[in-house]
Amino acid sequence: MSPTISASVDFQVEFYDVDAMKVVWHGNYARYFEIGRMALFDKLGYGYLEMEASGFAWPVVDLHIRYVRPARLGQKLRVTAELMEWENRVVMEFAILDVATGERLTKGDSVQVAVEAKSGELLFLTPEIFQAKVRKAMA
Repeated sequence: MSPTISASVDFQVEFYDVDAMKVVWHGNYARYFEIGRMALFDKLGYGYLEMEASGFAWPVVDLHIRYVRPARLGQKLRVTAELMEWENRVVMEFAILDVATGERLTKGDSVQVAVEAKSGELLFLTPEIFQAKVRKAMA
C-alpha cells in the first residue's frame, strides 16, 4: 500500500529539549513524532478528543527511530507523518527535516492498534469510523 495521507508541522528546538551539548536528547524524537501523528489525525478529523468519543484507544505497540544527524538548539525542524496502513493497524512513517536545508535528520515508523476503550479488548480490524475518515480524506 502506498502512502495516502500526510501532515507536516514546523517547530523550533527549544532549550528544554537539549542536553548539555545543545543537541536534542534522543528521547524527545518520540515526542516529535507524536506532534506529526497528532497533526495527521487532526487532518483526518479524528484527533484525540474524537478518538475518545468514538470509544477507541490507539496505543503505540511498536516504534522505530533512526537517527541520521543531530538536531540542535534553535534549529527549525519539520516533522512529517505519512499514513502507510490503516485496515488492520495504523502504520505511520515519520521524517524530521531541517527546514532551512531540507536535510533529513531523523526517520522512523510506528504501529498503533485499536483497543476498545471500555473493555481494553484488542481489535484485529481497524474500526469503521477510522476507515471512513481515511476514505473521506483520500477522496
